[in-house]
Amino acid sequence: MKVEKTTIYRRREGFQGQKLIVLPKKIITNFLSIDPLTREIYITDIGYYPKAHFHYAERPAGINQHIIIYCTEGNGWVEINKKKITVSPSQFIAIPANTPHRYGADENKPWTIYWVHFKGQASAFFIDLIIQNSQNYKPYLSYNNERIKLFEIICTNLEKGYGTDILRYVNMTFTHFLSSLVYDDMFNNKERNNEPDIIERTVAYMQENINKMLKLEDLALFSNLSASHFSFVFKSKTGHSPIEYFNQLKIQQACQYIAFTTMSVKNIALTLGIEDQYYFSRMFTKLMGSSPSEYKKKLNSPGANL
Repeated sequence: MKVEKTTIYRRREGFQGQKLIVLPKKIITNFLSIDPLTREIYITDIGYYPKAHFHYAERPAGINQHIIIYCTEGNGWVEINKKKITVSPSQFIAIPANTPHRYGADENKPWTIYWVHFKGQASAFFIDLIIQNSQNYKPYLSYNNERIKLFEIICTNLEKGYGTDILRYVNMTFTHFLSSLVYDDMFNNKERNNEPDIIERTVAYMQENINKMLKLEDLALFSNLSASHFSFVFKSKTGHSPIEYFNQLKIQQACQYIAFTTMSVKNIALTLGIEDQYYFSRMFTKLMGSSPSEYKKKLNSPGANL
């Protein structure tokens, strides 16, 4: 038997200063879901509820959009798959599509929330990233006025209508907004007091010692971890082994030497701590798709991207 997806709402006559924008179904079907720039991630509904007394929603079978609720003041609660979670300021909730849920504002200190519903071909991947970086669907999110500005930019432009340029711009901005949720530390340009911070410090150490041939044991010693554990943590964070990552930084620097100096390939290799220029050339070619000399010719050719 097919279960109907019902939504139950309860609130007063709105909330003073509230904002609510629901994208028309025709706009979603005829543009957002098929346009190459928006079909990956696009907003279907977005809003802002300040001090939302009696705010309540219940969806026993979920809905076909993902939901983000960001609390900046007050308190609320969310129940996902029959597990109830309290929500406080600087926390946000990620609710995957088609997941049974209900939520509401605290009776005594009702929450102020920024919220959005979204879909798209890459939307499930984004929501999974958010949940992977959180516990109980509820990540902590430091307040950042720039993040709020992104939200306001989206709403302000959508209020102007649904022109093609507006729709593309707001949804590209929304992708930036989502990235600020997934990578809050980078968005705030801050270090985290946990294990991944070791990786950030190690990368800085690599940059400072770009002219040396560091070994895995050197990097593990700097990180104060065993070589095997360091390698596991580093690859989990970056997607690359430590030495592979270090070599990528060397090649990045080599590209600058080729572009901005008259140094020979041999001298570039030596400057980067690599005594065998042929080994350096092979490493360069493997990553860049051309040898150092071929790369230099391309830079000097008409139409080069410099």
